[in-house]
Amino acid sequence: MRFRRPTLYLPIVALVLAVAPTLYAQSLEVTGADGTSTALTAAQISGLRHVTINTKDHDTPAQFDGVPLAEILKLAGVDTGKMKGPQMTQALLIEAADGYKVVFALAELDPDFSDRQIILADKRNGKPLDDEQGPWRIVAPGDKRPARWIRQVTSCKIVALK
Repeated sequence: MRFRRPTLYLPIVALVLAVAPTLYAQSLEVTGADGTSTALTAAQISGLRHVTINTKDHDTPAQFDGVPLAEILKLAGVDTGKMKGPQMTQALLIEAADGYKVVFALAELDPDFSDRQIILADKRNGKPLDDEQGPWRIVAPGDKRPARWIRQVTSCKIVALK
């Protein structure tokens, strides 16, 4: 048996590395407080009502298009409307492909509590997010630092404090 030289495999490795970032999040996993998970496809998310937010991203003016997180949660069976009692101790844990995690209080996402729209963005300045940022990114206007503007979002999970 004859072995090929490693240099012949370099183009294949380069192709896999180039395509891999777009493969990591074909769906968004949303898990409710009861542990029930729903996988939302990119097609489902793109079909939802989108809003446009004009803001600054690291001091650079930017326009983001995306779905309010409350809408994503509704599609997964999580209702944020008229929250009270134990729901006020729940948070949304969002995780990225690289393991980075952020948390939003569930009340922050409820239109009955706040006029602020925190979105799962899929476009910036009219173009789909690039592989470094997307396919989805959280945009939270009003945060003084964009540390919770998590990129390459892969999952959202409701967690309850006890």
